[in-house]
Amino acid sequence: MKNTVDGLTRKAREAAVKLAALPASVKNRALMAMARGLRTGGKEILAANVRDMSAARRAGITGALLDRLRLDSKRIREMARGLEEVAALPDPVGRVIRRWTRPNGLKIAKVRVPIGVIAIIYEARPNVTADCAGLCIKSGNSVILRGGSEAIRSNRAIFRRLDQAGRKAGLPAGAVQLVWDTDRRLVDLLLAQVGGVDLVIPRGGEGLIRQVVAKARVPVIKQYKGICHTFVDASADLKKAEEISFNAKVQRPGVCNAMETLLVHERIAPVFLPSMARRYVDAGVELRGDAVTRKILKGLPVKPATEKDWATEYLDLVLSVRVVPSLKEALDHIRRYGSNHSEAIVTRSKAHAAEFLKAVDAACVYVNASTRFTDGGQFGLGAEIGVSTDKLHARGPMGLEELTTYKYEVLGSGQVRA
Repeated sequence: MKNTVDGLTRKAREAAVKLAALPASVKNRALMAMARGLRTGGKEILAANVRDMSAARRAGITGALLDRLRLDSKRIREMARGLEEVAALPDPVGRVIRRWTRPNGLKIAKVRVPIGVIAIIYEARPNVTADCAGLCIKSGNSVILRGGSEAIRSNRAIFRRLDQAGRKAGLPAGAVQLVWDTDRRLVDLLLAQVGGVDLVIPRGGEGLIRQVVAKARVPVIKQYKGICHTFVDASADLKKAEEISFNAKVQRPGVCNAMETLLVHERIAPVFLPSMARRYVDAGVELRGDAVTRKILKGLPVKPATEKDWATEYLDLVLSVRVVPSLKEALDHIRRYGSNHSEAIVTRSKAHAAEFLKAVDAACVYVNASTRFTDGGQFGLGAEIGVSTDKLHARGPMGLEELTTYKYEVLGSGQVRA
């Protein structure tokens, strides 16, 4: 088993050296070929996904996890389009971040370079296979993909198409590799590959991420969970507030940028909450509210919110609701229960908007927009490799730049240090 992991990392390291020097034109050609491979292989991929879905249902998997696992023709087209969008983006490798000349004549340039070998550990989300492969290739990194056992058939089918197309278009062998075996011991060995793996990015639930962090001996960029809030301020445009709040919860509840708690200023709560709550209930959302919320919504099915609810990432059609007396109280609530992911305020007050932007410590902070926009594609980054709630070295949606580091190129003319 160790030989398997050693083989993967050795091939990845050899490929990374070649990828770092590969022209953007070759990488782009490969990405376009990989996109075509997904489109022409759609039937094969969907057939594999049907088998994964059947096995998942037999195993009792339901709800958000099952939705993440499911593929259809639209999602395959989106994967292919994501690769094409990444191909169309500027190549970050070799980009000069800053250039300057010292008094002694040394010319210094700070230049973007690939990280090297990246391992992606993810759960039942087969689209990650294509998204991460594309971003790593464009940023000059080799990638080792280890998806969840629930999606193994789908991941293998997607990988086969990517690998065949990419290599025919000029990618080196080992540029993209999939851990074929579902044995979890392989993950532990991969996480211990000091010198073989430069960075691990886990994508999945909080449990998976904490396991990876606990066992990894190589750097990890992580996103523990997405407890996202929307605060409807006293001065909010209530029509906009309703649309934003509904979208943030209902449009796709099983993802990390979905809202989990709605905070409403007490001044507008009696007007805003009744119609908002009825719309939620009609959409199948289970509401859990504080005492003030339940009093305003008397007659509607609202369960008492507990301390645990405020700290829970539901990833489902469940929403906590709290009425607060001020912006300060909303900010205090977000500081206490937020996960540094995405937070939003709906307001017509420029002063409150500015205070919210300055005071909230999160990867993405919104004014008058849904938290559902925290996404690499929505930010114009192409596909994303994840949303980091870390502060080093990347934060928020991770696109091409976040998959590079930098080096200093120093040009002299014989200078020596006195």
